[in-house]
Amino acid sequence: MIDDSFPRLQARTARFTLGRPRGFVVSPDGSRVVFLRSQGGTDRVTCLWSYDVKTGAETLLADPRALLAIGLGTDGLGTADLPASERARRERAREQAAGIVGYSTDSNAQLAAFALSGRLFVANLERATPWSVVEIPVAGQVFDPRLDPTGRTVAYASGGALRVVDVATAVLDAGRTDVAGVASDPGRYRDRELVAEPGVTWGVAEFVAAEEMGRGRGFWWAPDGESLLAARVDESDVQEWHIGDPSNPARVPTTVRYPAAGTPNARVSLSLLHLDGGRIDVPWDTEAFPYLVNVRWRRWSAPLLQLASRDQRTMRIVEVDVTTGATTVLREDTDPHWLEVIPGVPDRLPDGRLVCTVDSDDTRRLVIGDQVVTPPGLQVHAILALSPEDVLFSASTEPTEQHLWGYFGEAGCVQLTSEPGVHSGTGASDVLVVSSASVSDDGVQTTVRSGGVEVGRIASFTELAPFSPRVSISKLGRRELRTALVLPRNHVEGSSPLPVLMDPYGGPHAQRVLASRGAYLNAQWLADQGFAVVIADGRGTPSRGPAWERAVWGDFATAVLEDQVDALHAVAADHNDLDLTRVGIRGWSFGGYLAALAVLRRPDVFHAAVAGAPVTDWSLYDTYYTERYLGTDASAASYAISSLLGDAAALTRPLMLVHGLADDNVVAAHTLRLSAALLAAGRPHSVLPLSGVTHMQSQEDVAANLVKLEVEFLKNALGG
Repeated sequence: MIDDSFPRLQARTARFTLGRPRGFVVSPDGSRVVFLRSQGGTDRVTCLWSYDVKTGAETLLADPRALLAIGLGTDGLGTADLPASERARRERAREQAAGIVGYSTDSNAQLAAFALSGRLFVANLERATPWSVVEIPVAGQVFDPRLDPTGRTVAYASGGALRVVDVATAVLDAGRTDVAGVASDPGRYRDRELVAEPGVTWGVAEFVAAEEMGRGRGFWWAPDGESLLAARVDESDVQEWHIGDPSNPARVPTTVRYPAAGTPNARVSLSLLHLDGGRIDVPWDTEAFPYLVNVRWRRWSAPLLQLASRDQRTMRIVEVDVTTGATTVLREDTDPHWLEVIPGVPDRLPDGRLVCTVDSDDTRRLVIGDQVVTPPGLQVHAILALSPEDVLFSASTEPTEQHLWGYFGEAGCVQLTSEPGVHSGTGASDVLVVSSASVSDDGVQTTVRSGGVEVGRIASFTELAPFSPRVSISKLGRRELRTALVLPRNHVEGSSPLPVLMDPYGGPHAQRVLASRGAYLNAQWLADQGFAVVIADGRGTPSRGPAWERAVWGDFATAVLEDQVDALHAVAADHNDLDLTRVGIRGWSFGGYLAALAVLRRPDVFHAAVAGAPVTDWSLYDTYYTERYLGTDASAASYAISSLLGDAAALTRPLMLVHGLADDNVVAAHTLRLSAALLAAGRPHSVLPLSGVTHMQSQEDVAANLVKLEVEFLKNALGG
C-alpha cells in the first residue's frame, strides 16, 4: 500500500508555503517592513505583520480571527462570504491561503487597507495596538481595496462599480473603537459611488489580464490622491461558457465570459476619474492596441501605459496627459514572433528616463533611457523595485538560478546575491528584503539588509519536509537541456534497473529545474515509490533567451516533445540504472498536454501517461496566451499541428486523463473532447473527473489521494 503521509502533508501545507513571509512592503524611510504570514505551517489564515528594521522585533498587526468577531465562517477560513470577483482573483493568482491575502498601503507605509469576507479594514501601521485596526462600514462587498498615496481615501470595486470611502477620520479615531477594532459610528465615513454603468465593470482586471498578463489590478491612484485611472471592461462581445457541477444536477451552472482563441476579447478602456465627479476619457487606438498590459503612475511622472496589439508583435509605451487624457507614444517595440510581458515594465526614473527591457543578442536586457545597461547573456526576469536613483531587478546567466541585481547609476549593474539558488526581493531607502531558496537549505530564508549588510531575518513558520531530495542537476545533449534526476533515497546504484517517470511542465512561463531544494520534494516522494524521476526544461521555457522561448512559435508540439526525448536518452546514457523499456510521464496543465502528446506521438519512447488538466484543443484556450504562439486564426495549421484530437487513433499506450470539473481556466471540455475522440477511434483509456475541483486542485483530500492513484496507475501500466 502506498504511504500517503507525505502527499497529505504537502497538501495540508500548500506545498510547504504556509507560514512563509511574503507580500513585503518596505517603508520609504527604511524603518519597517510590512508583510503577510500565517501563524503556522498548516495554518491557511494569513495575518498582517510588521518587522522593525532597527530592533528586529516582529509585531502582529491584524489577525482575521480577531477581526471577524463572529468567526471565520462555515469553512473555518473566512472564505465562505467572498465576493465572486475575489474568488476569481484568487484562482487567477493560484492563491491557496485565506485571511489577508493582499493589502495596500499609502506612500509612507503608515496605513494598510485590506478586505476580509468582503468587508473593508484599515490598519494604522505605526500604532500596532489591538485597537489600531478599524472596520470601515461600506455599502457593498469590497474587492481590491487600495489606499490613495496620501492615506485619506480607499477606493474599491463592488458589484461592477468603483467606489471610494474616506478613512482618515477612522484611523485618527481608532483608539475610540471597540475591542474588536470595529468602528461603531458609520456616519463618520463618506462612502460613495465614483462610477457605475449597466453592463460593464469598472476597476477590475479582465480574465486574460489577470490570468496571462500578470495584471491583477483595474485602477491606479494619482500621487496626490485626488483622482485615479480606472479600467472600463465591456465583456458583452465575449462568448458565454457554462461550467456546471454534474455531481449536483440541481445546481445552476456558473456562466463565465471566456475569450477563447480567435474569438472576441473584452473591450478595455481607461478613464481619469476625479473625486469631485469629473471624468476624462483616455483615448488610444484600441483597434490596433486592444490590450492594456500595465499602468504605472509615479509621483514624479505622468501616467505610463503599456499597450499591445492583438498578435502581440507590437507594444507601445504611452504617456497620458492628465489634463486632457491625450496619449503620446514614448516607445514602440516590434518582433516578428511576439513580445514578452516583463513584470515591472514600464517604469520611469525622476530624471525622465524610461525603465524597460529589450531583446538583443539573444538576451533580454535592461534599458534605462536609451542605454542598454546589462551585458549579453544576463537574462532579465523582472523589475522588482525602483527608487529615485536605483533599479532593483532579477536576472541570471544560468537558467536554474535567479539572482538579485541593482542598477546604481554611474556604478552600473551590481549582483547582490551570489549563493546558487533562487533569490527575489524588494526594497526602499537602503533597506533590502531578500527571499532565498537553495539546494543546500530547507525552505525559503528571508533576510533584511541595510546598507548592503544583513541586519536581521524575518521568521518563517513553514513545516519542514521530512526528507531531503536526492537530486542531481545536469546540462545534457547538444542543447544543454537543464535536467534533474531524482533517485529513490534507498536505491543502490548498479542494482536492479528503475522504471523512469518523466515529470515535466515543459512549456512557456514556468521552470521545473531550479537550484532549490523545495522544487524536488514531490519528485522525491515519487522516486521513493520506485521510479527514477527525470525533469527537463526544454525549448519554450523561460530564462534561456528569446530564441529559446520562441522555438515553440507556430508549433507547440514538436520542439517540446523532442527535448523531453533527448533529455531522457541523455540521462540514461549517463546512468545505467534507468530502464528505458518502462517509461511513464505525468504532468498538469501544459505538462498534462505534454504527457498526452508523448504517448500519442512517441509510443516507442513513452509507455504510459497521466495527463492532468491537459489543453487538448488549443482553440479552446484563451486569446492572450494561445494567440501569442499559434496566431489569431484558430483554423490555421498551427492549431492543427498542436492539437491532440487528431492523434486519438494513434493511442496504443495506457493513458489516464484527469480533470477538475470546476476548472474555468482549462475547462473540462478539453479532456472530454479527447476522450470522445479516443472512444470514436476505439482506443481504451481512463478518465478521472474531479468534482468541484478547479485548476489549482487545492482540496487536501484531492491533492493527497490523486497522486497515489497516479502512481498505482503508472505501476500497473509499466509492470510493477
